[in-house]
Amino acid sequence: MSLRFIGILTSGIALSLIGGCAPDAPGGTAGTGVASALGTAVAAASDQVPAYQVDASWPKPLPNDWILGQVAGIAVDSQDHIWIIQRPRTLTAHEAGAVQNPPPTDCCVPAPSIMEFSQEGDVLRAWGGPVWNQETAEWDTPADGWPEQEHGIFVDHEDNIWIGGNGADDHVVLKYSPDGERLLMLGHWNETRGSNDPDHLGRPADVYVDPETNEVYVADGYGNRRVIIFDADSGEYKRHWGAYGNVPDDSIELGDYDVNADPHESFRSPVHAVRISNDGLVYIADRAGNRLQVFNKDGSFVEEGLFAAWTSVQGSAWDIEFSNDAEQTWVFVADGANMKIWILRRDGLEVVGSFGRGGRQAGQFNWVHNLTADSNGNLYTAEVNTGKRIQRFRLIAAN
Repeated sequence: MSLRFIGILTSGIALSLIGGCAPDAPGGTAGTGVASALGTAVAAASDQVPAYQVDASWPKPLPNDWILGQVAGIAVDSQDHIWIIQRPRTLTAHEAGAVQNPPPTDCCVPAPSIMEFSQEGDVLRAWGGPVWNQETAEWDTPADGWPEQEHGIFVDHEDNIWIGGNGADDHVVLKYSPDGERLLMLGHWNETRGSNDPDHLGRPADVYVDPETNEVYVADGYGNRRVIIFDADSGEYKRHWGAYGNVPDDSIELGDYDVNADPHESFRSPVHAVRISNDGLVYIADRAGNRLQVFNKDGSFVEEGLFAAWTSVQGSAWDIEFSNDAEQTWVFVADGANMKIWILRRDGLEVVGSFGRGGRQAGQFNWVHNLTADSNGNLYTAEVNTGKRIQRFRLIAAN
């Protein structure tokens, strides 16, 4: 698998480039890639890599003096509405000044954890999560439970909302109606039993529901080293597997990531994302392993693709999305460590471009954690750490 590439960024605006710099060191100068002053990608005409431009007008300012904490998941529903899950408890006292007692400032108020946005950028619905109690100076959580640290959101083919959590005791996946009614819980609060238990989870990171089989695939997770599958209505256990389709073995010593070593036989926690392509292949993001692994739905291994192999801290494979053409020619991978979006050719998982870099201007990233795409091919990103925002990148050139 060839990994010769480079992505150079200008003006903080999204672009994708093809180049010829060796990948064994971060940075470098572009080979054949050229970017305009507006940050628009110019790609090889014979095999055009998709190009994007940030839309700084989306979303609109939030109502009710709301402010976002870390945004740990983003998804699109059947109406092309954008759903996010965010972490109110990551706000500082100054950021949430309006709800302190007494308020030291007139802004702001923590937004609900789950929010739905229109294509125009308006908030349509918002619910769930902890609420700051001014009298007790503590967070009040929903009576039926809520993750200590929200992580991942997915909207299935029936527009149900699925979320996870990666807090120390967040060993559950929760299914809700679009209005916030709890429909199903997978796993158990405060209890985990390892990577081969069919009934318990281990700080699950992400979810995907297969519309063909109505099975829910769970990237499990920060505590476990597997993908596990359940019936999306009953919660009945179906199957699970680890790296290369093997039975996961939690006794394997992972050690520190070694850029010169062969890929590890085990997923390196966290198993951070799962997606299924139109042709029925299951893609798993092994975040700290700097790789995607691809499987058939029965767990048989197909291939893997490594990228940004120099990344020795936090890992490069954070989230996965596909291009919206029928063949899903391109795979987009969020990389919070290198603060960019990688573009891979799905056939062979070869890196062909990237966009974004670290920074706080529009089109730049601080720990880009998740991404999703609407039916028009536009991409949406979510940032954790101190990024605490969502962005839209309009598709301006496609193959």
